[in-house]
Amino acid sequence: MSLSNLDALFKPSSVAVVGASNQPGSAGFLVMRNLLHGEFPGPVMPVADKAKAISGVLTYPSVEALPQAPDLGMVCSDAAEAPDTIRALGKKGARAVILSGPGYAGQTPKEAEALRGEIRVAAKEAGVRVLGPGGLGLITANLNASLAATGILPGRIAFITQSDSLFTTVLEWASDNAIGFSHFISLGEQLDVDFADVLDYLGGDPMTRSILLYVESLTDARRFMSAARASARNKPILVMKPDEVVETTLPEDICVFALDDEQDAVYDVAFRRAGIVRVRDVDSLFDGARTLVRSQPLLGDNLAILTNGRSAGLLAADACLKGGANLACLSGNTAMELEKRIGRPRAGENPVVMPFNADGAMYTDVLKLVLKDPDVHAVLVAQVPFAEVEGEESARGVADIAVKTKRTVLTCWMGGERAREARAVFAERGVATFVTTDQAIHAFQHMVDYRRNQEMLTETPDSLPTDFFPDTTRVRELVEAALADGRTRLSDQEAKEVMTSYGVPIVETRVVVSAREAVHAAEELGYPVAVKVRSPEITQPFEVGGISLDLETPEQVWDACAHVAHRLHRHAPQAHIDGYIVQQMGRRPGAHELYVGALIDPTFGPVIRFGHGGMASRIIGDFAVALPPLNMALAQELIDRTRISRLLHQPGANREVDLDDICLTLIQVSQLITDVPQVTSLEMNPVFADEEGVLALSAKITVSRTERSGPDRLAIRPYPSELEECVKLKDGQQVTIRPIRPEDAPAHLEFVRKLDPDDLRLRFFGTVHEFEFADMPRFTQIDYDREMAFIATTERRGEPVTLGVVRTSTSPDNEKAEFAIIVASEMKGQGLGSLLFDKMIRYTASRGTKWLTGETMPENKAMAKLAEKFGFEVNINYEDDLVTMRLDMDKVRAGG
Repeated sequence: MSLSNLDALFKPSSVAVVGASNQPGSAGFLVMRNLLHGEFPGPVMPVADKAKAISGVLTYPSVEALPQAPDLGMVCSDAAEAPDTIRALGKKGARAVILSGPGYAGQTPKEAEALRGEIRVAAKEAGVRVLGPGGLGLITANLNASLAATGILPGRIAFITQSDSLFTTVLEWASDNAIGFSHFISLGEQLDVDFADVLDYLGGDPMTRSILLYVESLTDARRFMSAARASARNKPILVMKPDEVVETTLPEDICVFALDDEQDAVYDVAFRRAGIVRVRDVDSLFDGARTLVRSQPLLGDNLAILTNGRSAGLLAADACLKGGANLACLSGNTAMELEKRIGRPRAGENPVVMPFNADGAMYTDVLKLVLKDPDVHAVLVAQVPFAEVEGEESARGVADIAVKTKRTVLTCWMGGERAREARAVFAERGVATFVTTDQAIHAFQHMVDYRRNQEMLTETPDSLPTDFFPDTTRVRELVEAALADGRTRLSDQEAKEVMTSYGVPIVETRVVVSAREAVHAAEELGYPVAVKVRSPEITQPFEVGGISLDLETPEQVWDACAHVAHRLHRHAPQAHIDGYIVQQMGRRPGAHELYVGALIDPTFGPVIRFGHGGMASRIIGDFAVALPPLNMALAQELIDRTRISRLLHQPGANREVDLDDICLTLIQVSQLITDVPQVTSLEMNPVFADEEGVLALSAKITVSRTERSGPDRLAIRPYPSELEECVKLKDGQQVTIRPIRPEDAPAHLEFVRKLDPDDLRLRFFGTVHEFEFADMPRFTQIDYDREMAFIATTERRGEPVTLGVVRTSTSPDNEKAEFAIIVASEMKGQGLGSLLFDKMIRYTASRGTKWLTGETMPENKAMAKLAEKFGFEVNINYEDDLVTMRLDMDKVRAGG
């Protein structure tokens, strides 16, 4: 549904209130009161079947009787009436509706779910956007379309919540703390308008500088991630989400509750991949928002602390290190200058401690010295309210420096009434200020997290250390055969073949049914070997003593089969023995034992899991998760979030580790679970890792039937390799046209730098003259759900070369896509522009987009001629010095 209709929701010119009432406390009463007592400049039209007037405003008996079409309809009547009311409002001309009436009281769950379906159908038929039901509405600077008791102060922060209680609580909290908002939105059940819609709208809203979310759960992870990633590139987004709580019943029928660490970790990494900062409480939510808006962007993670109280400085430094940020190491020159100015030895240590009665001049002099140090990226200036210490004077000096420096300065003037005037100075100058050092350090940590998450959005990953070409066809055959047999788990031999098909080294294995066959298998594999008992009831043989290791002779293998079978029957008498698994001993002396796996999260789909492996992995609990698709940089980031990564990075008693091979293994698992959607879980434990690479001892894979494709399951759309194709130019040269990848950044920079200045001017309307490598991520790191860039590429002397590129940027509602195209100067006349143009049109048509549009300058006659060749409507506006091009994609699809 059209995103443009959200203007009618957030900026309506007129409002109709259906179910308006004079009954105090009713939804119709509260909505009318808030609309009339606010600053809404347009007409408010109450619809009521009995009352002649509501709050002094004449009513209308029905929607049809309204004197004009309302932009926004507020529906305060019973939920059962909502579908008919939505249709009536849509027919009258309304473009948005807020369902603020009573919920589903008196209805059974089945009836309520049926009504939800009717509301969705009615909204689609009427062509209107629906907020709610079950929410409290929304408030903007001049519109209070809510059931809240108070309004908002004007500001540049937007707050979006799923919780009604938090809506009212935060309103009161913000009022007490004089925090203003651009938007305050309660989503309710999100039958139509959801987090993704609002993020798309606010991401382009010039009155909103930061966005705050309260999330309890998500339904469409792909849409949320796409919208969040797009908005987070432009403005800070912070989210508060409570941990997941799961209920477990013990064997004694005792019910216990616990936090779902796995689900919470998945949300954590999803927010990180979206460029969002997660916080744990309301104070941190708003402290983080104000700090990110008011402060300079961080240049790095190193903090210097400057204070007149040693204990306060040490507590701040301790909080900084525990929070994961870094303390700056001041240089020798800085330390020497600080000792001179402060007048005491070791004054150049961090925290920098001044005399308790330091005056304003010392604060400014010391701050200037610290800010000059190359290792300092941010400074926290804190003042302890000792007797006869004047805070306002030093605050003014610090503020003067803070607003001029490119580095981040945070302030904390502690105390109550005595520090109020100093904090007012900082607030007036737009300098982030806090009451306690803990608050300041938490805010700094949010800035660090934001910076790191933004780097994840715009990083340029390394290429794979080696290409791998998985045998996906064979894997699909194995999975289909298992499903045809009615099995949900692959056999050990099948699982081994799957991993081998995807390039993961795994020890040689034989599956046998008797001790005699086990001896023969051991002779084929070569000693030493291990023997494991096979039973459909036992998933972990070692838990029941079903494994025997380091067997050197046929006699030992024969005896081992009897021993593991006996131990199995002793621990699990009901278990059925299917046979034995014989494996080569995968001994890697000094190697690390790792865990690599994949699972399906109910919200975000496939998730890759990595951590400490071995028999004690569950007890150790050292793991991290990541969302596919992965590249080398993201795989390394996943590894770095585990404790065992410290051992992997540090040479010592154990041998060094081939980290690239571990990353490649994670990427191979990521690719497998993307290519084969029937795979529902995968576990390799242990995976040995040393300087020779990785070696898995075994793999466990479960499968199930699904109608969804592998890429459709992912929360982030993977690289669409199916869009690659080879084409031939007029001179016979063959080139590949494919979607751009992050790894294309170096070649893309070379391509742009070699463009003819006139071509560059026509492409960028003369506004861009030079590009640096730092500019490339925004061209090569794209969200394939919303953007597409097809490049024409070839190889010269073994290096990739970009010959041309065509881009489309599609609106979130898929109504319109804007294109841009440019071809290397030496490639003109080879038909490459037409080939790229054709590729773009075919792709846009396949997406179901309605319009394909573009703009160029009148002197770019070649572009206009090319557009006309492909059926575009071309209009030249000489007054605006602009050529607009538009293609009706419905006609393209109709024409094949």
